Amino acid sequence: MRQRDRYALLADIGGTNTRVALAEAGRMLPETIRRYVNAEHTGLDAVLAAYLAAEGGVDCAGACVAAAGPVHDGVASMTNLNWTIDRSEVARATGAEVVAVLNDLQAQGHALGHLAASALRPLVRGRIAPQPGASQLVVGVGTGFNAAPVHEAPGGRLVVASECGHAGLPVRTEADLRLLQFVEAAHGFPGVEDVLSGRGLERLFAWVSSEAGTPRELRAAEIMAALAAGDALAQATGRAFVRLLGTVVGNLSLIHLPYGGVWLIGGVARAFTPYMERFGFSAAFRDKGRFEDFMQDFHVSVIEDDYAALTGCAHYLQGLMHKAA
Repeated sequence: MRQRDRYALLADIGGTNTRVALAEAGRMLPETIRRYVNAEHTGLDAVLAAYLAAEGGVDCAGACVAAAGPVHDGVASMTNLNWTIDRSEVARATGAEVVAVLNDLQAQGHALGHLAASALRPLVRGRIAPQPGASQLVVGVGTGFNAAPVHEAPGGRLVVASECGHAGLPVRTEADLRLLQFVEAAHGFPGVEDVLSGRGLERLFAWVSSEAGTPRELRAAEIMAALAAGDALAQATGRAFVRLLGTVVGNLSLIHLPYGGVWLIGGVARAFTPYMERFGFSAAFRDKGRFEDFMQDFHVSVIEDDYAALTGCAHYLQGLMHKAA
């Protein structure tokens, strides 16, 4: 068994997988990372029990959990998974004295500045260098869609939670309106996440194929494989996805003014990185009428570290434990 109260437990709970690791003195330990398929477990307590057993037993000094869903008063309600994460239950499962439950995008925001340069891929280069201490913006595109602004305040970093993936889809063209109506007919409310996510990609392909007069459905992985193979419908789907993503990220940038940089994270964002330039992400990002020149100021990069949220959890928890000491 590992030394008592020496380690902290970290967990990043997505809609599909949960990643768990240990941290020591605020540093996430990569060799301790394990990944669990959520569908194979009844809840987070089962995942944590399996992890702690696999590590030979750990009595944790602290625990920080990042959950893909809204968090209120220490309780997270998963958006794309029928799990509820309660701070008191995490404390019981881990034996930790200090426990935090964050939204997953908040955890990603706390990772900024602590990631290897090799994990950061520039996507859109702004005309001015990112300003130290300026606001930043993290945008997650994976099983779901969400974003969080990151502010450096006198008392430390503040990462503000949101659920902007459930705001309405933007409409610029008649085709956008037809897409909105297509999504609305199937799902009731046409939200951003209904198109800009893994499942959203599947809906977008269904719409593109319907528009082409050959309605069909494919899974997200199949769409990406078809895109790589040059399939015409997959290419049209990818182009529409990237354009809409650029539009939405541009809208969020106007709201939050992230002069410190915009950071795309998540499996879908990483999968689309090779296609962003070809399909016009930067043009869609900057397409804001008389504010197009203003949009030239912002940098956009992709974070290619799949465990960045764990790193963010480690740093956030370390600060919390220092305050509690």
